[in-house]
Amino acid sequence: MSSLLIKSATIINEGESFQGDVLVTDGMIKQISGKINEPADKVINAAGLHLFPGCIDDQVHFREPGLTHKADIFTESRAAVAGGITSFMEMPNTVPNTLTQKLLADKYEIASKTSAANYSFFMGAGNDNLDEVLKTDPRTVCGIKVFMGSSTGNMLVDNEKTLEGIFSKAPILVAVHCEDEATIRENAKNFNALYGDNLTPEMHPQIRSAEACYKSSSFAVGLAKKHNTRLHILHISSALETHLFENSIPLSEKRITAEACIHHLWFSDKDYPKKGNWIKWNPAIKSGEDREAILEAVLDGRIDIIATDHAPHTKEEKSQSYINAPSGGPLVQYALIAMLQFYERGKISLEKIAEKMAHNPAVCFQIEKRGFIREGYWADLVLVDLAKSTEVSREKVLSKCGWSPFEGLIFSASIHTTIVSGRIAYENGKVVESGIGERLMFDR
Repeated sequence: MSSLLIKSATIINEGESFQGDVLVTDGMIKQISGKINEPADKVINAAGLHLFPGCIDDQVHFREPGLTHKADIFTESRAAVAGGITSFMEMPNTVPNTLTQKLLADKYEIASKTSAANYSFFMGAGNDNLDEVLKTDPRTVCGIKVFMGSSTGNMLVDNEKTLEGIFSKAPILVAVHCEDEATIRENAKNFNALYGDNLTPEMHPQIRSAEACYKSSSFAVGLAKKHNTRLHILHISSALETHLFENSIPLSEKRITAEACIHHLWFSDKDYPKKGNWIKWNPAIKSGEDREAILEAVLDGRIDIIATDHAPHTKEEKSQSYINAPSGGPLVQYALIAMLQFYERGKISLEKIAEKMAHNPAVCFQIEKRGFIREGYWADLVLVDLAKSTEVSREKVLSKCGWSPFEGLIFSASIHTTIVSGRIAYENGKVVESGIGERLMFDR
């Protein structure tokens, strides 16, 4: 469609909440006003609904190429738009790992044909591909990903000379997974000696400990300060790490930023006896005290972004023993409404949700004309109904893996309509096959 008019919405944007209309033409926001009477190809009566800027998820694993039995860009991008996520940035630990510019280009080619959401892909850094990393185009690629701690895949960067090279020469933002591998290996050795084959998910946060996370994160911060690197630390999982970050300067001026993920805000170690491997993530979900400290850091500005680390595995894979079950799980479909549940509980404001899930990712990554409800910006928008509940069941999960760690929960809010680059991508409880998302561009 060429034009869309949203009428009488409660608009949540840039720290404000107000009622108004939004006119979209040719994919862009043309006008925002208290009352717009211009004709449009489609009119949405949004009375009683809240209009947010579309969420930008800066950390997903959509598993394509090479791991498409778990997920692919087609299925997971549709789960994303069903959850109000209009743009995603995908990680390089696919098969093969995205360690060359050619392999990076191949992923963009797949997305250009199959993604329901707007997209970007991280260039992967390994121990021996610095020349390829330095070819990355800051204008068209979201960032460089470094695994300073092994997770799914085989991309651990543990060569200090390589890390110095990446941090000193990277042309764009460097996003890091921080867990100290030596500490984890020592912890695992000790637990294996004590429990052998009887290790359980409850031991996961003790093996992949807060100390392991802090040691790696503090090392990364030290490197970034040494080289003035634009550093972004992903999925903060411990109270210790929150003290590494500052809130005394505007986000646009920060050289070191941080992200929190939905699962670390929602679950704690008290959930392992019931959830087991279904909440096994790297870094591990830790104590209730860690969870509260992460939320506090989100609210006071030390942690800048809320994302998902959406990382699906099959039911069969997650049903294995603790040692054999992979880490990660699907989250994009229920991330925004999980945060709206925190609003319902009085823990966060609607304006802060928009800031952490839309505004700040756009600012942090310098995304061109997205992340805000502004005239002249792309129309990435999501209407939510705070009065209509959402029950999570396996039958409703759109991710290819077919399960959710939130199964059995009833959230108090629901996604009404998702608009991606001006086209309706989700409405009336269904994904709308209305076209393909746009490649994200960056003001760098």
